[in-house]
Amino acid sequence: MSSETATYERTARTLLESLPYMRRFSGEIVVVKYGGHAMSDATLKQSFARNVALLKYVGVRPIIVHGGGPQIGDMLNRLGIPSSFYKGLRITDDATMEVVEMVLAGRVNKEIVGLLNLAGARAVGLSGKDGRLLEARRKATAADGSAGAGGAGAEDGVDLGRVGQVVRVDTELLRTLSGAGYIPVIAPTGVDEENGTYNINADDAAAAVASAVRAKRLLLLTDVPGVLDSNGVLLRSLSAREIPDLIADAVISGGMIPKVECCLEALRGGVEKAMIVDGRVENCVLLELFTDAGIGSEITTDSGAAA
Repeated sequence: MSSETATYERTARTLLESLPYMRRFSGEIVVVKYGGHAMSDATLKQSFARNVALLKYVGVRPIIVHGGGPQIGDMLNRLGIPSSFYKGLRITDDATMEVVEMVLAGRVNKEIVGLLNLAGARAVGLSGKDGRLLEARRKATAADGSAGAGGAGAEDGVDLGRVGQVVRVDTELLRTLSGAGYIPVIAPTGVDEENGTYNINADDAAAAVASAVRAKRLLLLTDVPGVLDSNGVLLRSLSAREIPDLIADAVISGGMIPKVECCLEALRGGVEKAMIVDGRVENCVLLELFTDAGIGSEITTDSGAAA
């Protein structure tokens, strides 16, 4: 057998392996949080756009929620506005909020929309303000324990400013767009009852959207392979009940904790499975959804759930 024939046979086997998954997800909503290195590498950006376009072509209804932290940081540096963080959240005063909205809802969102359109999909860019898509309130610090006026931590004195958390998602808008064949691409900014704007963590926004639309899957693209055990081996499948012990044993630690908590929030909201996927891998979305093994860590409500 020639090497060329062997390559064709491997391709055919891959396509056959993907067929039952294409059937399973046809007509279903899949929410993808797009962020990290996948948003900065030119090859990975093109790969992501083609992956999402293919999802649409085989009947999946993707919704994209994107980040943009590095791009925001770059613009703040250009404007001489200092950046500061609290437990991974960008402290967002009024001046920073203007930049966040400009970068996320402007340059970053429209670049993603353009890439998807070039890949053959029909994408529509949205921010949380459009149609009051993401209604939000001021996010409290852990020390505060409430969303009181000012949002300051009562014990540590930290004021997150215009960092928000989603309290309502307009599912009608998303379902209307998705049902009409469009791919919603959401910049994670929210709006409150007085038209105030909030900076929302993209993972949190993706989990809220996935819960609200009862997505079949939530994928969080990251810059790590997934959840690793104490020996650095990828944990491919976890149940929600395992998570507290893994956190207590410091197997899950640091920045992975809020990502796992977002997954748990999505599961509580009705999402069947949530995945933490290495966005640095080309075609990571298709490999996770349409192959038997996947490439990341899946979190389910029941460790015995079907794939």
